[in-house]
Amino acid sequence: MIERKEYIDKLLSYKDKDIIKVITGLRRSGKSTLLELFRNRLLNNSVTPEQIQFYNFELPENYLNKSWEVLYFEIKSILQVEKPNYVFLDEIQNIADFEKLVDGLFVTPNVDVYITGSNAYLLSSELSTLLSGRYIEISILPFSFAEYLELRGIGTNNKHLNYEALFYDYVNETSLPKGVELREEGFDKVYEYLEMLYATIIEKDIMQRHKINNKRAFGNVAKFVAANMGSPISPSSISKALKADNQNVHNTTVENFIEYLVGSFVFYCVNRFDIKGKKQLATLEKYYLVDVGLLNVLVGRDRTADRGHILENVVYLELLRRGYKIWTGTLRDSEIDFIVKNRIGEIEYYQVSWEISSAETEEREFKPLETVKDNYPKFLLTTESFPQSKAGIIHKNVFQWLLEK
Repeated sequence: MIERKEYIDKLLSYKDKDIIKVITGLRRSGKSTLLELFRNRLLNNSVTPEQIQFYNFELPENYLNKSWEVLYFEIKSILQVEKPNYVFLDEIQNIADFEKLVDGLFVTPNVDVYITGSNAYLLSSELSTLLSGRYIEISILPFSFAEYLELRGIGTNNKHLNYEALFYDYVNETSLPKGVELREEGFDKVYEYLEMLYATIIEKDIMQRHKINNKRAFGNVAKFVAANMGSPISPSSISKALKADNQNVHNTTVENFIEYLVGSFVFYCVNRFDIKGKKQLATLEKYYLVDVGLLNVLVGRDRTADRGHILENVVYLELLRRGYKIWTGTLRDSEIDFIVKNRIGEIEYYQVSWEISSAETEEREFKPLETVKDNYPKFLLTTESFPQSKAGIIHKNVFQWLLEK
């Protein structure tokens, strides 16, 4: 089992602080495992088993016929009154009025509360208002390229590794923990796992919750967004495309469908930023898939022709892991793939391309970065083995960048 150090360190930094820890992310992205790893860390640091209560609310025996009040008094009845207590509530959205349970435990002395959930509505307006200023959200993603190699037992100190081939494995299979474990059993097993997971997300987290009847239209919207990942799209453009295929789906319905997919962490939305005007734009957002392996289910397996957008998707997720806020940069005649801002407000620019083997491609990728005249760091990430920086723009091999600590 990989210890997901950056997430564990973040949880440790908030341990025993008067704040609720909220872990969000896609189903099966590793939230429950993270809680188990953190529980083990506590047990190895003088916390007794009696001080820890762990409830997995995907197991029916933990929630059937139990209201939030019943659970609240059940948990309180076995607290160690004179010691710190750690309460883990996994997939808490399965409990009606769960925010009352969380709030009641939070105000109980000597109780440190950790909750997880598989949709963004966990932090809906009601809960965020109730817990305003009293929670920290930790959004978990599937395995990074570095974690994927670690799980496969591939050491990165070997300078002769074929990173391109390993990267194709990574994006053609899956970055989801269970799926990586299944890879030894063959691609068919990985595909079946992804198909089952996607069906569960669509049925449980979206269809049932939002009472969607037109499953075909919803499925086609999801496929359209996946097929156009990394490209600016709008609800109206999707509606027009569906209409050309004899499906009448209103713009507003398309917009709602996309919102549900983003809310369940299947896609992540990136807004455009006008670099010259220094303002965020409200149209033609880009969307990136939480796990590129899901393209197998959504649009088919043969994707080598779209490797540039796939690489861009992986870079986006890595920037997200590193804690950046991310936008797409818009210039008058071009765009920059990502403008990012770190926790202390420092800006960086990233352009992503599979390769710049021709003079035309090289100019296309360098020029937007050269157009920006500020002094913030500018990076071009490609698969070239011998990157050549110029005009103050740092050209890096993308595989080495993905493996940076």
